[in-house]
Amino acid sequence: MNRTGAVSGRLPEFTWDVLDAAATVAAAHPGGLVNLSMGTPVDPVPEVIRQALAAASNSPGYPLTAGTPALRAAITDWVRRSCGATTEGFGVLPTIGSKELVAWLPTLLGLGAGDVVVVPRICYPTYSDGVRLAGATEVRADSLTALGPDSRVRLVWINSPGNPTGKVLPAAHLRKVVDWARERGAIVASDECYLPLGWDAEPVSVLAPEVCGGSYDNVLAVHSLSKRSNLAGYRAGFVAGDPTLVAELLKIRKHAGMIVPAPVQAAMVAALQDETHAAAQQERYRARRDRLVAAFTGAGFRIDDSQAGLYLWATRDEECWASVDWLARRGILVAPGVFYGPGGDRHVRVALTESDERIAEVPARLAQ
Repeated sequence: MNRTGAVSGRLPEFTWDVLDAAATVAAAHPGGLVNLSMGTPVDPVPEVIRQALAAASNSPGYPLTAGTPALRAAITDWVRRSCGATTEGFGVLPTIGSKELVAWLPTLLGLGAGDVVVVPRICYPTYSDGVRLAGATEVRADSLTALGPDSRVRLVWINSPGNPTGKVLPAAHLRKVVDWARERGAIVASDECYLPLGWDAEPVSVLAPEVCGGSYDNVLAVHSLSKRSNLAGYRAGFVAGDPTLVAELLKIRKHAGMIVPAPVQAAMVAALQDETHAAAQQERYRARRDRLVAAFTGAGFRIDDSQAGLYLWATRDEECWASVDWLARRGILVAPGVFYGPGGDRHVRVALTESDERIAEVPARLAQ
């Protein structure tokens, strides 16, 4: 029996393809397109990272799935500095960016039919894609009370700072989620890709002692260097947390060939050991954020949440596609909130990842 498409049939149409019509309208603007739809870095890769990549380019052998000793040490040190992990014993593992781990984590953990994965009510679409790929059941919820006594919950995704909302969850809330999951034998996976980009609030990692209680049991933190270090093109990420879970992921990834290339591993070491470029990039995003907040609020939008991360969660209290169309006619492309769940249908997501020159044009365009 021909089963071609049996897996892809579980998935929706690729999210960004739906935006093509609005992109065409925006690109036809006389001044060209200002693309605020995707969180794709546009600034140069820092020289210290490029040099490390080049120096490691003569890498004819197979790299280590677990990462080189230097990379594991660099990740460990960064997690201690940036996530506040004060207790020894967490595991670390490099990943091919963070998206592949998000998409495959339910499958790698052995989830399937009959298992429940909890994702935020408004969230990054790949959480849902991962549930579908595993054949598990998704429940969207921000409140534990909404889940009731369901014993089928095997995995709980949390995302702080959130994509698309930029919402920061306080430590007390995160601690309740961890305690709730542990009582039921479930795993908490915390997507912390925007952790270094706090604006109006200080994000907290699931690995911080006030959240995990000094134990890494049943918790995983997912990180990426795409935003912090402009390495989206390198596919450089990692997961840290429960050493037993990390060891299980490593065993499977060895068999599956999920390996970060050796030159990229060397580049990751350089990126993680250097905070100067990360601080400079954060300031670039801060300046762009300030300009876009003023421009959008001046044009009648309200900015909700958006306490951290790379996005503004904006609304004019109208259906999100109406806002997308209004902005597209001014040459500005944004993402409709409905991409991230039904609860986002009256918001748009505005990315900070455009050049300074393009973002400087936004206030005048919004005044048209």
